[in-house]
Parts: sequence; C-alpha cells; structure tokens
Amino acid sequence: MTMDVVTESLGVAATQDFNVLRLFWEADIVIKIVMLLLIGCSFWSWTIIVHKRSFLAGLNNRANRFEDSFWSGEPLDKIYARVKKSKEDPMLRTFSAGMDEWKAGIVGGVPSSTTLQASLKQRVERSMAIAIGREMNQLERGMTFLASVASSAPFIGLFGTVWGIMNSFTAIANTNNTSLAVVAPGIAEALFATAIGLVAAIPASIAFNVLSSRLNRYADRLEAFTDEFSAILSRHLDSHDVGINGGKRK
Repeated sequence: MTMDVVTESLGVAATQDFNVLRLFWEADIVIKIVMLLLIGCSFWSWTIIVHKRSFLAGLNNRANRFEDSFWSGEPLDKIYARVKKSKEDPMLRTFSAGMDEWKAGIVGGVPSSTTLQASLKQRVERSMAIAIGREMNQLERGMTFLASVASSAPFIGLFGTVWGIMNSFTAIANTNNTSLAVVAPGIAEALFATAIGLVAAIPASIAFNVLSSRLNRYADRLEAFTDEFSAILSRHLDSHDVGINGGKRK
C-alpha cells in the first residue's frame, strides 16, 4: 500500500507543469513580489551595464582625438575656442576649467613674480581637480545600484526560498500528507526565487568590478592630463608668454 501511494504521488508530480510562467502565477503573493523585485533589479542593472560600457568607450575615443590635437603643437587658445563649440565631455570640461582659470589669471599680463606665478598655477590645478571630481561623480552614478544588487539580491532570493519552504510545511500540516505532490510546488517556487536572485546578482557583481576598473583608469587619465597641462603652463610662466602652444609627445 505504501508503495502504491508513493508511485501515485510521483505520477501526480510528474504531470505537474513546472514551467517558469506557471511557477510565477501559482506562487504565493510574497514570492511574486520577491520575483518581480529581482527581475526589475536585473533589468535595471543590465540597462546600466550596457549604457556605461558604450558611454565609456565613447569617452575614451573622444579623449584620444582631443589628446592628438592637444599634443599636435597647435595653440591652445584655438583648441580652447573649438572645445567651447564641441560636444562636452569630462576631458574637455577639465581642459576648459584649466583654461578659464588661466585666462582669468593673465588678464593683466603674465605675473612676473614667482609667488604670483605659483599662485596662478595652483589655481589652475585646483580648478581642474574640482572639474575631475565633479565629472567622476557623474560618471559613477548607477555604480552604487550595481553594488547593492550584487550584495543584496542573493539574500532577497533567499527570503523567497525560506518563504516557499514555509508554505510547503504549512501545506503538509494542513493536509497531513507528506507526498511529493504536496511539497513540490512550494519547493519549486522557493528554488526559482533563489535562481532569479543569483541571475540578478552575478552579472551585477561582475559588471561592478569591470566598470569600476575602467572608471578608475579614466580618472587616472584625467589626472595625468592635468599634470601634463600644468607642466606646459610652468614652461610658459617661466618664459612670461601669454600664448600657450600644445606640446609634443615624447
């Protein structure tokens, strides 16, 4: 008799349609909310990932073109006038911030005293550093969300798992039946919630690490450009020349 009951239970379970949509629609309302939350987090994470990958690629391409122009030896005043009319991006804004401060400092001519020259150079560097900080804050938007999804999505899925198992035990208590047909739906829902949590967390975690590395490299590039620009300014301050020409790469 016991064998017949087990066989019957397995047969009923085998006929159950445990596809993804059925698992969702027949899930408890709490598990549905968990699933929808995780699906929404995964969708928004992928939106951030795709956008930032393409956006950073565009930034580096524009930075390459700008640096080629900067190191061509062309007068920086001409580059500055052209940059003002161009599509703005972090490197162009950083360059513009430095040139704005430089032009404000030489309205009455290039300072002749060493103290005034040092003060002008510090103001230019500070303006460019502030611009870099502001631009990087903008570029890093969305990274906190990726980090949050990477760290919390598995636990949200685990909550759905615990809730589904609780439902399974409740079904056993209400029916006094421990057959697979009774407990399988709740367990399946629980495992499905866990799976969605991992699907949301794993790409977010990988993308956060990769994008953070690329953002750090871009920030280093901006800071290196600031140092190079400052070195050019120092040479022109020493020569008391108002007009600035770009340098040549060594």
